[in-house]
Amino acid sequence: MYKIAKENLPALFQCIAKEQELYLPVKKSGQTNFAAWDETVEVDLDTLKTVKSPKDAFFPQSENLYTVQKEGKKLSIEPETLKEQKFVVFGMKACDVQGVKVLDNVFLSEPVDTFYAARREHGTIVAMACHEPEESCFCKVFGIDGANPDADVAVWMIEEELYWKALTEKGEALTASVKELLVEDSDIEKIEAAKNAIHAIIEKLPYSNLSLEGWNKEALEDRFDSPVWESLYKPCLACGTCTFVCPTCQCYDIKDYDTGHGVQRYRCWDSCMYSDFTMMAHGNNRTSQMQRFRQRFMHKLVYYPANNNGMYSCVGCGRCVEKCPASLNIVKVIKAFEKQGGNKE
Repeated sequence: MYKIAKENLPALFQCIAKEQELYLPVKKSGQTNFAAWDETVEVDLDTLKTVKSPKDAFFPQSENLYTVQKEGKKLSIEPETLKEQKFVVFGMKACDVQGVKVLDNVFLSEPVDTFYAARREHGTIVAMACHEPEESCFCKVFGIDGANPDADVAVWMIEEELYWKALTEKGEALTASVKELLVEDSDIEKIEAAKNAIHAIIEKLPYSNLSLEGWNKEALEDRFDSPVWESLYKPCLACGTCTFVCPTCQCYDIKDYDTGHGVQRYRCWDSCMYSDFTMMAHGNNRTSQMQRFRQRFMHKLVYYPANNNGMYSCVGCGRCVEKCPASLNIVKVIKAFEKQGGNKE
């Protein structure tokens, strides 16, 4: 276990950035999101949740796949280079780390997504404990401990010091590279006291005791055919905000951009809430907004866990609770089924 004074964090960031790219929460125009560090940015480690999740570091909102160059009648294809530079994502929370694990099951399963795999190979995660969880948080429901982030390095901000604990080989390597700035500290009692304080807050949060009873593959038909969806979906604007702030949504589209002398093929985030999502020549297999709304939550709570050893595709970060303009979020869905039973009439 090590520690570093809060006032020395700029030196720590500078030391990391000498050899690796560094991404952390940056405040810009009143909003905090993960961005590349340099000495001019305003680092914001106090904001609990960034607007968007840091999954962008491993699954970018937009990335090139390959470029087709046209010279006369000749075409040449140049694949995009995979990530080769090592990088550190500093300040992720336990829920967002779990979100990356959800993405791992999708992109690292056969056939492996080589773009994602390269980023996971070269990326190191430094996760920070949530010292002041907010009312919209409900990570406990999904077995996530906001006081004990499971990453390459776990850190706790206590008073004016940051406590640092390496948990993996990547974490040990990063620790060795910045060890000159760290001070050894074996005061476990401070860490345990901080964890207990965090747990006490979590227990008092309004959504910490949501019940997931009935959300399993055995109840698939009852949930799918439930009349509850018809009453729930109507305020949905199909804006896609929920999917773009979510740490686990992985839907994307592939598009071509005409450069004038060839084509640039890229992929970008998409949303299952859009009417043209996965639309082909024959149309769309989910033709109503109710069907698309249902698909999103059935995937989070039934389909994904049924295919991933019970792991849910929600991490309880609460971003959709805060950002949905119609107040339609996964908490409301879970509560509606808990209240009304969600069975066929």
